[in-house]
Amino acid sequence: MNGSGAIIAATATALPPHELTRESVKYYLDKVFPLQGVRLDAMQAIVENSQIDRRFCIHPVEYIVEPRSLEELSRDYIEHSVELGQRVAQDCLARAGRGPRDVDLLITVSCTGFMIPSLDAHLINRMGFRCDVRRLPVTELGCAAGAAALARSWEFLQGFPEATALIISVELPSLTFQRRDVSQANLISSILFGDGAAAALVTGNGAAGPRLVDARSYTFPDSLGAMGFDLKNSGFHIVLSKDIPDLIRSKVKDLVTSFLAKHGLRREDMAAFVLHPGGQKLLHYVQEELGLEKRLTQPSWDVLREFGNLSSASVLFVLHEWLTKRSFSPGDHALLAAFGPGFTAELLLAQWS
Repeated sequence: MNGSGAIIAATATALPPHELTRESVKYYLDKVFPLQGVRLDAMQAIVENSQIDRRFCIHPVEYIVEPRSLEELSRDYIEHSVELGQRVAQDCLARAGRGPRDVDLLITVSCTGFMIPSLDAHLINRMGFRCDVRRLPVTELGCAAGAAALARSWEFLQGFPEATALIISVELPSLTFQRRDVSQANLISSILFGDGAAAALVTGNGAAGPRLVDARSYTFPDSLGAMGFDLKNSGFHIVLSKDIPDLIRSKVKDLVTSFLAKHGLRREDMAAFVLHPGGQKLLHYVQEELGLEKRLTQPSWDVLREFGNLSSASVLFVLHEWLTKRSFSPGDHALLAAFGPGFTAELLLAQWS
């Protein structure tokens, strides 16, 4: 089988209530961190050049910047991930004209907190999913996990072509903010990441939309230290290498070219590039290496500007932008790509019928 029935029937996004603007970030960088002189100027310049106008958070910024215990952070994570997850799942199901009992595989994705039982178990009880729904919680794939979840749903539908999979990604990176950590990684994280949730429904059971054609994973050799989290007494401390954009730049052209060639396609044949907006430098480098016009990546820039980097939910936000605000013709192809800890690239190919 070739997964021809794995159709993305609907997507949805959800945001928490509190907005964090670029000017607020510049103000609190100066107030919260003991930065002076050249280093403060450098961080303010990074904020200004980030291409991020605003982000959303589960709490007001005045509360986020105050230290809290790991126990408090964990309580917040459970409460808000369940609330956002339920909201985005209900919206996605409604957009697809389906209900919870139509779902055969429930994939929940998050890397910015920890809970057992996982989010999917909470939602089964709250939303009325069937007791025999298959569950797949994904935690350690970071920013790549939204794409990986789509790949797992495509693989599932190859074995069960009439099935339906629901993907729910909830990320709350504001809970990983560390006031006393003045490392470059933590400072960049405080500029880059925002909270939010996204969902996608993939089905082989009578739906319209782009079909998933193929998927590929690639783990960069000797790259464990590029991205991740260290769990310490005060919570999650981000690991974020400055070399990530260059790491991706060195491989992305060959990865994409060989992946598309498997299907007799070239980069020029793509109508859309659904790229994880990990940051403005990453997007610029991918565009340059692949020789892309801005129109082919504009929704990635729009998501970065309006919401920042939402970790695993980001690529699903970008997918939602493409599917709800752009039109496609039968036969059009799209390439979806995201990158995360490992260090790993996740690629998917989709086609409209």
